[in-house]
Amino acid sequence: MPRIALLVGLLLALATPAFAQDYPTKPVRIVVPYPAGGPTDLVARKLGEELQSLWGEPVIAENRAGANGNIAAQLVAKAHGDGYTLLLHASSMVINPLLYKSVGYDVFKDFTPISLVFDYKLIVVAHPSFAPNSIKELVAAAKAKPGSISFASAGGVGAPTHLSVEMFKQMAGIDLLHVPYAGGAPAVNDLLGGHVQLMFNNPSQSLQYIKAGKLKALATTGSKRMPQAPELPTVAELGYPGYDVGTWYALWGPAGMPSAVTEKIANAVQSIVKKPEFKKLLFSQGLNVLGSTPAELAAFAKAEQERWGKVIRAAHIKLD
Repeated sequence: MPRIALLVGLLLALATPAFAQDYPTKPVRIVVPYPAGGPTDLVARKLGEELQSLWGEPVIAENRAGANGNIAAQLVAKAHGDGYTLLLHASSMVINPLLYKSVGYDVFKDFTPISLVFDYKLIVVAHPSFAPNSIKELVAAAKAKPGSISFASAGGVGAPTHLSVEMFKQMAGIDLLHVPYAGGAPAVNDLLGGHVQLMFNNPSQSLQYIKAGKLKALATTGSKRMPQAPELPTVAELGYPGYDVGTWYALWGPAGMPSAVTEKIANAVQSIVKKPEFKKLLFSQGLNVLGSTPAELAAFAKAEQERWGKVIRAAHIKLD
């Protein structure tokens, strides 16, 4: 029996490179945890088009929204690890297990990391009537009247637009009033109407209103200035070194994918994100291309879960 097992293992090892060379031989689906029409859906469809051009097989984006991305993640976690079902998920994939008692998956056991794809940083925006015009003035006002300044979050408790403010509150030693919203549109509408004063929001929902004078920008949240708005300082350069937050997106597959197939997909993604037209499309949406090896994504995801775990525990945030 041991000899038979050894022989089977050897045959499988020899077959894997050949399988990867032929992959794909049928349509590939990229599951998207958000509704059609959003930036993630847009990138997934463009990524699918580029992969189809490379491989000659259809690559189809499939929207499975709900439960803050958990439904899509559960679906892919249960799929066969042959590389024909993939998942383009946000950083909430590693954050959700810190918020919920059960998400129905284990990031580091049920998935194969493939590649980082893109990210975006946030813009600290306020209603024009909001008195502070800088991060320094915002902190001073918050310390003068703790809990009196309201901020909106898109996606509710535990969303990136919420946690980004929680991290800033902890670093600055201030208290702000959280007003959660189910989505970006109602949050921005209330900010535009002056019903809330502040928001750490994504660029695609902020830049147009800043240019129109309907919102004012105080800073951005990356380690470097935002290419789409280089005139805005970062929170980090304004006295909070190490503050670097936003939302990142990565491509994953089910656990057990052959390493050769994983590498083939990762290499394809890394070549696509370097294409000028792909960069241009993402830039127009306020997004930044990334790309990584599977090992780099695995290490990055673990570091991100540890980083946000500290913030969540310090803020005593739980969803169930």
